[in-house]
Amino acid sequence: MPNDIRICFIGDSFVNGTGDPEQLGWVGRLCTLSQTDKIELTHYNLGVRGDTSENIKQRWESECNRRLPEHSDNRLVFSFGVNDTTIENGQLRVSTQNSIQTTNDILVKATENYKVLMIGPPPVDDQAQNERIKNLDAAFQSLCGTLKLPYLSVFSALLNTPGWLKEVSANDGAHPKTTGYSALAQLVKAWDHWDL
Repeated sequence: MPNDIRICFIGDSFVNGTGDPEQLGWVGRLCTLSQTDKIELTHYNLGVRGDTSENIKQRWESECNRRLPEHSDNRLVFSFGVNDTTIENGQLRVSTQNSIQTTNDILVKATENYKVLMIGPPPVDDQAQNERIKNLDAAFQSLCGTLKLPYLSVFSALLNTPGWLKEVSANDGAHPKTTGYSALAQLVKAWDHWDL
């Protein structure tokens, strides 16, 4: 019998794959690349457009509990942060301090029952926001180091991937299309902690 692996991907529009005309995003591509005859892989895309860390804290546990039975090999992958760094009505949607505390609360709770990975936020086509994303990415990486939780920073790699920024710029200024999401999927697939 193949190993029954079930993974919830929890996050924002980047997890959702917004902008991808093939409707796969990086999550669908990653799972396609990871499927073998030795595993029975079920993935749940729990990406919600516009969600911040605070939104995710309110919903992740109930959504995952419904999808992950005790008899399977259950895992969670979190990825969010760009929406936290968005300026709305003259201020950050979520302050950096609150982002870090909220993310800590999410991850501490999640690791009580599940294997957990975290993927950092990607860059967008806005220099000022990218500086905020870069700083939040570094803070998330430090937090995960303290929690001894695997964290993959993708910010710099994607910033230096021509296909990512080219598609983001030509699209809506935030989301890539096929090439960009493929690049992100490949980054996660090559990560040592992606152990399927």
